[in-house]
Amino acid sequence: MSLVGGKRAVMTLFSGPLDMLSHRVRIVLAEKGVSVDVINTDINHPSADLIDVNPYQSIPTLVDRDLSLYSTSVIMEYLDERFPHPPLLPVYPVARGRSRLLMYRIDKDWCSVADKIQSTTGKVQEKAREELTDSLMSVASVIGQMPWFLSEEFSLVDCAIAPLLWRLPSLGIKLPKQGKDIETYANRLFERDAFQVSLSTAEKELPRN
Repeated sequence: MSLVGGKRAVMTLFSGPLDMLSHRVRIVLAEKGVSVDVINTDINHPSADLIDVNPYQSIPTLVDRDLSLYSTSVIMEYLDERFPHPPLLPVYPVARGRSRLLMYRIDKDWCSVADKIQSTTGKVQEKAREELTDSLMSVASVIGQMPWFLSEEFSLVDCAIAPLLWRLPSLGIKLPKQGKDIETYANRLFERDAFQVSLSTAEKELPRN
């Protein structure tokens, strides 16, 4: 049955079990306590339902009654507006703008390099590992100054970075001892109930050391 035609009572999320962007959305859904039907999806073999609701056949894709969303940042902000408690973006426009810029930089500076690590081998892969390690270490001196990512409050920025930090061991990255504050921050993220709920079976099985 078509998801659009069927108008399911709960939201539906087409999600990759190991996909970082899908993981972000699952964290937001868990933080909001939203009931969602998660459909594990192989984008190399998209289902008819996914083709019906997303012309790009990409993940994550969120279906909420007649609305289909398939941009990760749009999905995350939609959920924050649709379910305003607890809020995951600041109230004031300037602070919201800063949060959006941080999420953009996480994608540009870190997640894109993580993708390169996963898609390459040899010297190219090792160079990407060094690049990501150095980039993460560039914030090590400030990340310990606040409980969350440059903020006193847990936000969408934390939802955006948590999946990457969870995957660092599987990417072959071990931060030097100067990155202790990053490790402490990461463990604070991982200990949240919503983060634990968000993990797929495949993500739970990723190496932790």
